[in-house]
Amino acid sequence: MAFLPLRGLPDRAISPVAGDWLESLHAALADPGCDRALLCRRTLAAISFPEYAANWETAVADPKLPPATRLALASTDPRNVTLEPEYYADCDDARFQPVKPLLWLWYSFDRTPLGGQNVWLGVLLRRLLAPHVFRTVGENFKAFQHVEFTFGYNMDVGDNVVVHRHVLLDDRGGIRLGHNVSISDYANVYSHTHSIVDQREVTNVQTVLEDGVRITYHATVLAGVHVKEQGMVGAMAVATGDVRPYHVYVGIPAKSVRVKPNAPSQDLISPTAASRTGEHRVGGE
Repeated sequence: MAFLPLRGLPDRAISPVAGDWLESLHAALADPGCDRALLCRRTLAAISFPEYAANWETAVADPKLPPATRLALASTDPRNVTLEPEYYADCDDARFQPVKPLLWLWYSFDRTPLGGQNVWLGVLLRRLLAPHVFRTVGENFKAFQHVEFTFGYNMDVGDNVVVHRHVLLDDRGGIRLGHNVSISDYANVYSHTHSIVDQREVTNVQTVLEDGVRITYHATVLAGVHVKEQGMVGAMAVATGDVRPYHVYVGIPAKSVRVKPNAPSQDLISPTAASRTGEHRVGGE
């Protein structure tokens, strides 16, 4: 499969508009004094409610407007919504609140006519937001529509990482993605687990996907799993334990079924032996 560059817009009159819009967001976020909640509100209001963007406060308070319109307009401000992580006992509010407006902008953009399936602009916007959301992020990060995180601030992302549509990256205990990692549509990567006795008892543990790892369609990687270099978790598989380098794991629980043909000779061990490492080390779901 060829790795194609992002395709720009064919309308040469629109491309500069998009560039100016992204540059204005970049400049605002570069300012240490940026009010991120206000930036989010102004950006989303301009996209979804342009007729009210200039007089937002007045419109929200206007009893002549339908209540649903006022509520939707108010929700462009992240201070008027709560996100699920704010209900978690392990949420570090001092770290989450600066990230929250950018997550709300990220998520909300994908649900607007401007966002939707707009790949070129969406990828560039998320690439712009990622350094202000993640703990670390490398070059050429590419996320498609409807990718969601838990906290965001516990994400470490390498170079040339691609995350496809509708992926959940649960970074409660931390997720580290190496260089050239690819996560396919509807995959889930977790870093927390619950006690099977008391669901309120949560264990957070870092999950690691090393360089060149592929997590394919609808696959799940559970908390604390270490998918090693060039490892692959197949479609619909559930990785409950570590994945050996250059091995392809499938099934529930995932077990090795083959070694990738590009594996170095020292990694050419039998799939049967490799599958013995597939024990789940962290209890719970």
